[in-house]
Amino acid sequence: MRHPPRSVLLAAAGAVALVASAVVPVVSAQGATPACTVEYAVTGQWADGFQGSVKVTNNQAALTSWKLTFDFAGPQKVTQGWNAKWSQSGTTVTAANESWNGTLGTGAGVSAGFLASWSGSNTAPAVFKLNGTTCNVDAEPTTPPPTTPPPSGGAAPALHVSGNELVDAGGTPRRLLGVNRSGGEFMCVQGYGIWDGPVDDAAVKAIADWKADAVRIPLNEECWLGLSTVKPEYGGANYIDAVKQLVSRVEAHGMTPILELHWSYGQYTGNSAGCPDVHATCQKPMPDMQYSPSFWSSVAGTFKGDQAAVFDLFNEPYPDRATSSATDAWKCWRDGGTCPGISYEVAGVQDLVDSIRATGAKNVIMAGGLAYSNDLSQWTAYKPTDPAGNLAAAYHVYNFNSCSSESCWNSTLAPVAAHVPLIAGEIGENTCAHGFVDRVMKWFDDRDLSYLGWTWNTWDCSSGPSLISAYDGTPTAYGAGLRDHLRALGP
Repeated sequence: MRHPPRSVLLAAAGAVALVASAVVPVVSAQGATPACTVEYAVTGQWADGFQGSVKVTNNQAALTSWKLTFDFAGPQKVTQGWNAKWSQSGTTVTAANESWNGTLGTGAGVSAGFLASWSGSNTAPAVFKLNGTTCNVDAEPTTPPPTTPPPSGGAAPALHVSGNELVDAGGTPRRLLGVNRSGGEFMCVQGYGIWDGPVDDAAVKAIADWKADAVRIPLNEECWLGLSTVKPEYGGANYIDAVKQLVSRVEAHGMTPILELHWSYGQYTGNSAGCPDVHATCQKPMPDMQYSPSFWSSVAGTFKGDQAAVFDLFNEPYPDRATSSATDAWKCWRDGGTCPGISYEVAGVQDLVDSIRATGAKNVIMAGGLAYSNDLSQWTAYKPTDPAGNLAAAYHVYNFNSCSSESCWNSTLAPVAAHVPLIAGEIGENTCAHGFVDRVMKWFDDRDLSYLGWTWNTWDCSSGPSLISAYDGTPTAYGAGLRDHLRALGP
C-alpha cells in the first residue's frame, strides 16, 4: 500500500528486536589469538560489479582509531562504501574509521561494506592489515559456534513455477495466503529501529495461528545497503541480520517469506509524488538504477540457497502517473532508463530480474504492474524475460482502486492468471470492515489464486488497513474477516 511515513505512530512503537552477534576470536595453530582477525565476503555479484563486506575484530589493546588495508589480486575497483571511509590507490584498498566508530576495544568488532567493479576474476584479498599489523596470522579455520534456531512448527516449502501455478518440490500446487508485516521499509530510514513492533517467535507464531502460510516483508534499499543516510545500528549488516532472522522464524513456522523492495532512492516531484526527498523515505514511481539492482543482487546472493524465499521486485510501480502515454509507461516499467516525467534513471523490472539471476538465484520472482500494481492490463505483453522460468504476476487491490470489481478482474486478471501464477500481494479496505476483501477472497478462491492482507501492524485501520489491534493476533473488525477466512480454509 502507498502509505505515508508514520512518524507519529513510530514514536509510540514497541520494543524493536535487534540481532547481536558474538565476537569469536580466531585461534592460531599454536593456541594463540591473532592480534586481529578479518572476515571478507562477497555478498552479491553481477556482470561487472559486486558488493563486499569486511568484519574486523581487534584482539589486541583497545584502539581509538583504526585503518584496514588490503590488496586486490585483480582489477577490482571500489566505487563506494559505508561504515568506513573507503579509498583505493592502485590495488591497495584502505578503509578508515568514521568519526562515530573509531573506538575498537579488545575483542570488539566492526563491519563495513562496499560496492566495486571487477572484470576477469574476482579473487579475494589474501592479506589484511589493521593499523599496520597483519591479521589472521597462523590462524586456523574455525567453525562458528552453533546458534539456537527458532522453534519450528514445520519447514517452509521450496517453490517454483509450473505453468500458471506455484508448486513445491514434489509438484503439489501451493497458494500463498497470508499477511504483510510492514515496518522494515520505514523504521530504519526514520531512525526509530528496524521493525515496527515485535518480530520474535511469539509474534510470528501469532501470524501462523491465523493459518497463514505466507508473510510479505517490505524492505528499504538504503537500509539494506547501509548507506550513510541510515543510522549504522539500523542499516547494513545489522539490518540484513535482522531480516535473515525474521525470514528464519517465518520459515520455521512453515510460512513462505516474500521479500519486497518497498521504498527506494530517486527524487520525484511529479504527479502523485509521495515526498520530494531523493532518499528512500517514501514510495517512488519506479526503482532506481543507482541502487535497486545492487539491492536485489545482494538480497538474491543472501537467499539464493533458500528456495522457500520469494522475491517481490517493487511494491507499487506508477510510471503511468508521470506520463499520459500508456505505451511509454509500460516500456518504462519493463526497460527502465530515461522515463517520461521521472527525473532519475529508472531500473526496469527486466534489470532487476537480470540482477537476481546473475547471482545464480532461481527463487520465484513477483512483478507488479502499473497504477500501484492495480493495472495488469498489458502485463503479459510486456512481461520480462526470466531464464529460470520462475516469474509470477503481482497485483494489489483496495476498495478505492480503479480495478476493484469482478468485471475488471474477469477482463484483466483472468487472462494473466491463465499464463503465470497470480499473487495479490496486498488486499485491503479502508472501511474498518471486511465486506470488500470478502469479495476479493471469493474471486481468488474460486480460481485457486494467492492473496495477502495488508497489514499485520497495530495502526488505526481508518488511516491504513490494519489487521490487528495487538501483536498476539487480536484482530480488528477488518482483520477478523481475513483471520476467520484463512482458518476456514486451513487444514
